[in-house]
Amino acid sequence: MNTKTKEITLIGMMAAVTCIAGPLSLPLPFSPVPISLTNLAVYFSVYILGMKRGTASYLVYLLLGLVGLPVFSAFTSGPVKLFGPTGGYLIGFLFMALICGYFIDRWEGQMLASFIGMVIGTVVCYLFGTIWLAYQMSLGSDQTFVDMLPTAFVAGVLPFIVGDLAKITISLLIGSQVRVRVRRIAFNK
Repeated sequence: MNTKTKEITLIGMMAAVTCIAGPLSLPLPFSPVPISLTNLAVYFSVYILGMKRGTASYLVYLLLGLVGLPVFSAFTSGPVKLFGPTGGYLIGFLFMALICGYFIDRWEGQMLASFIGMVIGTVVCYLFGTIWLAYQMSLGSDQTFVDMLPTAFVAGVLPFIVGDLAKITISLLIGSQVRVRVRRIAFNK
């Protein structure tokens, strides 16, 4: 099997992992944002495949969800999900993949640099998610978008920080081992 075929296969496999993990979610009664495994799958994808291939696998996942495959949280799909309260996170994951992947590729094998990149990527994802959630919350309300930012932060970021740090740690510990093996087998590196 040539290298290009191996790359496409790995991208598809990690997109499939995200499609399996993404719908698994736990709704929170105080937030429209559920606890999801999507970001864990994205962390693994970029850690194992690198920035370009990992981001490509997330794009495949996103496109599958947009065309109707129920791969988003709670087995939902379609453009309605993208334009709903959690749509900012779905877009934010794309930038998270790019940032995390950049740090992982640039400082390969350096756990601290990878951790920092994953935290920065997650903060950027939180930023996209919080801004979009505040906008959604301000619709039909007498409060402005800016007034809703603190509420959106409390609902869409605070409950997730500890869990996301745990997901980053898990992906660092497992992803680093898998990355070495995948690169050796698939790319003879």
